[in-house]
Amino acid sequence: MLLVIYNSWMAVISSKGVGFMMSLILFIALPPALSSTQNLIASKMDYDISVKLDRNAFLVDIVKEKIGRVLKLDSIKNGDAWKGYDMLIFNTWHWWLHKGNKQPWDYIEEGNNIQKDMDRLVAFRKGLTTWSKWVDSSVNPSITKVFFQGISPTHYNGQEWNEGKSATCKGQTQPIKGSTYPAGPPQAAAIVKEVLSKMSTPVRLLDVTTLSQLRKDGHPSVYGLDGKKGNDCSHWCLAGVPDTWNEILYAILVTDARNEAQEN
Repeated sequence: MLLVIYNSWMAVISSKGVGFMMSLILFIALPPALSSTQNLIASKMDYDISVKLDRNAFLVDIVKEKIGRVLKLDSIKNGDAWKGYDMLIFNTWHWWLHKGNKQPWDYIEEGNNIQKDMDRLVAFRKGLTTWSKWVDSSVNPSITKVFFQGISPTHYNGQEWNEGKSATCKGQTQPIKGSTYPAGPPQAAAIVKEVLSKMSTPVRLLDVTTLSQLRKDGHPSVYGLDGKKGNDCSHWCLAGVPDTWNEILYAILVTDARNEAQEN
């Protein structure tokens, strides 16, 4: 069984849950068969495949306490629900920058230190490090394959692609030419690679960041759920960019299966 831990829900025409779309390819690519969905669990009976989606925006725990909702950077008790799967696909970042009403926690805790806020990149690194230690101590790589979905970029600042600060994804109809993004990768992407490099358990990085950065034309913009009241340059239209992510995962799985068959 495959468990996808993803950081958001799926919108009507855009994907907030990048992990969600990676699982979708498994069902799109297969011939029609009996499917059932309940509590974000789906199965392909003819192929003995099951996919479970677990929405967890930060991977580490958020606990309701007397002072409010506490984001615990060094606690990952919810990881007990991730044990026993054949494959795990993790993803986090989208919600780490949210503030105000969209911020789903009131305090950040690390050890005995509780504070109202901190540098979000620092918090992200600490939380991701806690996750990496959980994987190293709780996952048997001979039984479970582990993937980490890379950082999904946004397109709110046109200076990043040399088009002026006021430019966004709104009105974009063409991707950026070439194979490099003028502004380079986001800082969070470097943190992901750094944390993964220090792990003892092999984790495959689905590095979709640069190819997605080139697609400034791939967001729902004013055609998203909020319509003209908003300009969504962080989520993706479907069909669209997430289908490429799916193809990358699919190619890795097929190649691994072929290599394993040859070894046996």
